[in-house]
Amino acid sequence: MAHSDDEAFAFMEEPGGPVEPPPMQVWQVLVVDDEPDVHAATRLALKDVEVEGRALEFSHASSAAQAIEFLAGRDDFAVALIDVVMGSNDEGLQLVRRIREDLGNSMIRVILRTGQPGYAPEIDTIRLYDINDYKTKSELTQVRLFTSLTMAVRSYAQIRQLESSRRGLEQVLSATAELGRPVGMKKFAAGIVTQLCAVLKVSAECLVCAVLPEPGSHPYILAAAGHYDAWVGMALRDVPDGRVRGCLQHVLDTRQHCFDGGVGLFFSGRGGQVLAAFVDVPGPLSELERRLLEVFCGNISIAFENLQLYLDINDLAYQDVLVHLPNRNAMVAAIDAQAAGVNVLALVDLDNFSEINSILDDSYGDAVLQAAARKLRLAFPAETMVARLGGDLFGLYGPADQVTADHIARVFAEPFEMAGGEPLRLSATAGLVRLQGDGQPGVAVLKNAGAALKQAKRFQRGKFMMFEAAQADAARDRIQMLNRLRASFSAEHLFLQYQPFIRLRDERVVGAECLLRWETPDGQFIPPDRFIPLAEQSGLMIPIGEWVFRTALKWRKSLAGLVGDDFRVAVNVSHVQFAEPNFVRGLLSILNEIGVPGEQVEIELTESVAIGNVDVLAARLDALRARGIRVAMDDFGTGYSSLSVIQRLSLDRLKIDRSFVSGPQDGDDRFGIARTVIALARHLRVHTIAEGIETPSQREALQASGCEEGQGYLFSRPLDDAAFRQWLAGRQAAGI
Repeated sequence: MAHSDDEAFAFMEEPGGPVEPPPMQVWQVLVVDDEPDVHAATRLALKDVEVEGRALEFSHASSAAQAIEFLAGRDDFAVALIDVVMGSNDEGLQLVRRIREDLGNSMIRVILRTGQPGYAPEIDTIRLYDINDYKTKSELTQVRLFTSLTMAVRSYAQIRQLESSRRGLEQVLSATAELGRPVGMKKFAAGIVTQLCAVLKVSAECLVCAVLPEPGSHPYILAAAGHYDAWVGMALRDVPDGRVRGCLQHVLDTRQHCFDGGVGLFFSGRGGQVLAAFVDVPGPLSELERRLLEVFCGNISIAFENLQLYLDINDLAYQDVLVHLPNRNAMVAAIDAQAAGVNVLALVDLDNFSEINSILDDSYGDAVLQAAARKLRLAFPAETMVARLGGDLFGLYGPADQVTADHIARVFAEPFEMAGGEPLRLSATAGLVRLQGDGQPGVAVLKNAGAALKQAKRFQRGKFMMFEAAQADAARDRIQMLNRLRASFSAEHLFLQYQPFIRLRDERVVGAECLLRWETPDGQFIPPDRFIPLAEQSGLMIPIGEWVFRTALKWRKSLAGLVGDDFRVAVNVSHVQFAEPNFVRGLLSILNEIGVPGEQVEIELTESVAIGNVDVLAARLDALRARGIRVAMDDFGTGYSSLSVIQRLSLDRLKIDRSFVSGPQDGDDRFGIARTVIALARHLRVHTIAEGIETPSQREALQASGCEEGQGYLFSRPLDDAAFRQWLAGRQAAGI
């Protein structure tokens, strides 16, 4: 029956030698034999014997089955002394096969003993089976048994050391892979705790980390485990355990590992940042453990540098470098995460910030942005995310009871404090959108808030507007219309109509205004006041405007012989077109290409063009006028140009807006403003033309007031080319 030897063996320190034994107090030996006398003789022969400085402890099995029970439950047996012939002639051999194949135990060393060598020839047995030695029982004297057992133990110790090295290196590689993932600094330090404990096979109660963020700064506890957990965040100088404190400080000062009074490890990083770790191990480290720790520390230092590089890149990707707030990417990520509850996103746009930059300079504008960032961050609790989304646009994202219009208004109610204590008053316009935790993507939420902001800037500048679904629908409609406009322009579905100019005193045709029209493939006409603003905002007005000008000049040239040489074609020019640096050069190039005299061309500008640099505007108009091109100001009286600007531009013609001509006609002074404009034009020596003339009485009143020309439904609606020619022919036939 199997039993364990009851002899006690005292633990002895291992003397120095070429082979470092595994960390165990005794060598475990399994004796497998069906003869009790063999068990007794083996114990007696090896009593008080030490191998490589360690005693032997025996376990006994009388059969292969009992031996398997021992070996299946334990993995610390160094040597097995196995009888070949037990219940069967090859039971011992089959046991060896099961140990190696079924149990997968390749480390235990096997010494076969036999009293009947004929059943298992020595050469074949050694060749076929993974054994350490094969002896007959008669030749196994005490000396030879000791010699054979010693060789087997040494072999086992070497195998265990190699296996420990392999497993240690695997653990180091695993730790490197685990700690090489892009995480935050605290998680990285906590990972060092976990992985170091695994490498050294010690309790997680035994480790703390300190970080030195910058050269000259004070280190603090970044991560800790077990009963050290309360030290997290504590300055290293305040750590109550002097041994831990001294070890970590020594490592940071010397930038070297320390193996006295515990294990202190050093990890170097980028820009002077370092980490130090303390491990309270129960005893001195073996040479193998030290080598593994050196490999571990080297690999983790590389991972530490990579982490810092990742954090720097992450800062660039998710932080605004000017105001040190999260940026748009961070805001989108935060919204995508969408914590439970009702949250609000607000887009806050500083009013008139571009004027601050243009009047002062960019550095002052940067200071304004930094002051706004500071005030917004201080005004809202930590739960609210404050971000700079670009330019002078800030974002607020947080609980609905924090991100409110009233709260934002209070921020801008008081002056902002600039450098040196200088106060600056700012106003802002905001668009807000409420999130119900429905998982809507952050990009979509930002678009909705942007739609509300645009509406607020359009109708309630300096106020705040909450997003409504209708705003998104309107924005979507505008995008769809813009896409359709692009397609229609490419497919040449845009066309021009022409409305004649009539000299009021004799009703002679003196010109025509080109009017852009859009008909969709399904026959729908889109009003110009809907699609032209979209074209201007999207940049599409530049190529469309060039096409209009080219088409209009070709049309004017085709009228040769049908109209007089003084017949002019008027083309509306958007302020977006006129702002282009090469506008004049491009227009004159087309004029030369088509071969139309400048005197037959007039451009119509709205008063909004005069908002820009008047000197630049005047210079461009002078260049056009030098080629004979005349300049008219369209819709005069509805904008905000000053008389000095009008005089400075030396215009050729003022066009009286239809709102001063047609419509309700109550009272004798229904043309009061029109008369004023006409009188002003006479004083400035500028010609006049009125639009929107619908009745003979309107024509007569304008003519009586001194207006020279007019256009409107009284004379003709806008006509396409064929209809215009037919209209001309009809007038000629009527003798007009």
